[in-house]
Amino acid sequence: MNSIACQIRLHRITQIARAQTLLLFGWLLVATSINTQAAESGFVQDRFAIGFWVGPQTTENLEARYREIADANFNLVIGTTGMTPSKQLRLCDKLALRAIVQAPPSAELPDGPACWGYLLRDEPSVSDFEALARRTEEIRQQRPGRFGYINLFPNYASAAQLGTDSYEDYVSRFVEEVKPEVLSMDHYPLMRPDKDTRDRYCANLDTLRRQALKAGIPFWNFFYSMPFGDRLDPTEAQIRWQIFTSIAYGAKGVLYFCYWTPGKGNQGAGEFPKGGAIITAEGLKTRHYDEARRINAELKNLGPTLMKLTSTKAVRAKTDNHVNELLTGTGVRSLARVGGDPDSEFIVGSFKHADGRRAVALVNDSYSYTAWPTVKFDVAANDVVEIDKSTGKEHPVIDDSPELPGLQLSFGPGDGRLFLLPAR
Repeated sequence: MNSIACQIRLHRITQIARAQTLLLFGWLLVATSINTQAAESGFVQDRFAIGFWVGPQTTENLEARYREIADANFNLVIGTTGMTPSKQLRLCDKLALRAIVQAPPSAELPDGPACWGYLLRDEPSVSDFEALARRTEEIRQQRPGRFGYINLFPNYASAAQLGTDSYEDYVSRFVEEVKPEVLSMDHYPLMRPDKDTRDRYCANLDTLRRQALKAGIPFWNFFYSMPFGDRLDPTEAQIRWQIFTSIAYGAKGVLYFCYWTPGKGNQGAGEFPKGGAIITAEGLKTRHYDEARRINAELKNLGPTLMKLTSTKAVRAKTDNHVNELLTGTGVRSLARVGGDPDSEFIVGSFKHADGRRAVALVNDSYSYTAWPTVKFDVAANDVVEIDKSTGKEHPVIDDSPELPGLQLSFGPGDGRLFLLPAR
């Protein structure tokens, strides 16, 4: 009798356990469904963003003007000029461009396959965050999958501009209060013979890198490609340095300032008396057009791999003849100068690939001279592959000076290269 009672009790316990398991499984399915729906309703960046500030400032030959944008290997247009947002979206879709259109103040938000989102605000203060949070949430509800785009101040903005004494607090509060889908800022480092503020540019990128990782969102940044104020007209090497440094810090988009030169009758024209953007105020191509076309072609090829990477570390390190402790955890053990070459400095970005492998971005910190270091990774050289900037394909790393001992890699001024390493 006791044995039968025990069996009945055990059977009932088993039934209860099964019911609890089924209930838990059901809740997990519901939670997974909710999370999936939330992911589907939010903005998902499907390509490395290559965009700019100030689109074509004309109402004439707009299809030809937008074709020039596509031909220069840009893939993102920010803002709307010369046409309605709806027409702009149709034109961008035709040319395989994506757009962040100017958000209308009250009318229904335009939409289409080319639409990524809506331009809301440039360089807000902390006091603007509450209203921006409401507006971005309205956009999420009205247009699932789109987002309200807001670009932040750089870390050299004043406390009065930021609305807080700390830049870290400014960015952190923006992420927490506005809950953006993309973190973005502009920073234009001085690169002059008499003044160099690139350290601060790297610090700004690192702030966005950390805050974006914490929030699980991508970050983009504007850099400058034209002269203004005390910023000299940048060389191609200086443009490359700004872009590839952003990549080393984990950026998922780079934005040129400016594409079209603000001219007479345009907002802010008084700041740009030299002109000299990618396109002049009169609509003519400058030397920066071909520079952008070359660099952007490389970014398009690197893009599919870059979108699969999650930043783990970013440092600046000089060549040294022994293992550099700064490089610990980057996948690189040492960077050594070759023969009579001078010491050089690199920005080293390390990443985890979606497939489990590791990645390393190496950027020549000098925009004036080439660098040709001996690079020692933490794995054998024959286990390292490089992403070819001309094709986007992986190939075994090539020793640029096979007659010298070790692995030599060459870098043009301000240039960068991307490598993949096996998982640990």
